[in-house]
Amino acid sequence: MEYFAEMLHEVFDPTGPEFYILIGTLIFVGIAWKMGAFGQIGKGLDARANAVRRELDQARSLREEAQKLLADYQRKQKEAEAEALQMIEAAKVEAERYKAEQIAKIEDFVARRTKLADQKIAQAEASAVAEVKAAAADAAVKAATSILSSQPAASASNLMSAALNEVRAKLN
Repeated sequence: MEYFAEMLHEVFDPTGPEFYILIGTLIFVGIAWKMGAFGQIGKGLDARANAVRRELDQARSLREEAQKLLADYQRKQKEAEAEALQMIEAAKVEAERYKAEQIAKIEDFVARRTKLADQKIAQAEASAVAEVKAAAADAAVKAATSILSSQPAASASNLMSAALNEVRAKLN
């Protein structure tokens, strides 16, 4: 407290420089007040506060708009992901359908080829049987001819009838 009292004494002592600094400051403040400097300072501070308030409002509205855009893009991203999953599922279904079609076509092709091969084998067997029968008939005729040429005519006719009946029996 003594320090404060001593300081007040120095400020209000007309012989010290602090007194004149106080008087000059008071005169300056009085002139500034009369000239309206405080009003101008207040107006400037109010204008600055209003500008800051507008900037804050603008920043707030920009933030809200950015949040809306973010939500919109997130929604669109989810929709795109769902659509992509649907496309993948559709592609899988289509691939399975195509696979089944191709397997059916291949099985049909194999069945037709197998049937054709079986027909060719049956034809070859029939042809081979016919050739064997023809060869057997030729051999029988040759054998009959050689036997008949060495036998007398009466027994040759009996033998010929018997051989022809035997060939007929074997061919049927």
